[in-house]
Amino acid sequence: MDETFYLSNMCPQVGEGFNRDYWAHFEDFCRRLTVRYPSVRVVTGPLYLPRKDPVDNKWYVKYEMIGSPPSVAVPTHFYKVIFAEDGKAGGNVALGAFVLPNAPIDNAKPITDFEVPVEAVERASGLEFASKLPAQRRKRLCADTTCALVIKDYADRQKAFAKGGDKRALPPPQ
Repeated sequence: MDETFYLSNMCPQVGEGFNRDYWAHFEDFCRRLTVRYPSVRVVTGPLYLPRKDPVDNKWYVKYEMIGSPPSVAVPTHFYKVIFAEDGKAGGNVALGAFVLPNAPIDNAKPITDFEVPVEAVERASGLEFASKLPAQRRKRLCADTTCALVIKDYADRQKAFAKGGDKRALPPPQ
């Protein structure tokens, strides 16, 4: 666990509206997956994605540099690739991939708006996550469980889930 606190395992994130808000709720969602799945693995990382310039219609990768002197690149986006295993040898793996902008996000925005194919994260990051996982073992995470963040504003909705309104729903945080 101590390895998670090395500087090589950190990236600057927008605080208000992202790290202390939406991203924190998303990380809570990942932790709550362990109630439903015996094994949950989450890979998180930075992305530097291009944007189309509205003036010349060309694509550019542009990101902020911070520090004195400026030597730390601020990612434009972050990804999470989630592997939620059913616990059976050779069993199914609910696979989810999400790409979020490193910017304030309204808490009302559904996490499914950021869902992407895992192959998109592989292309953008240059990493392979599930290339050896056979297609017949893969399930889409958000089809296997309800992908919804628990946010104070949605307390009534979560109470309905807890009362059995949605059998696939994850329990509210403790």
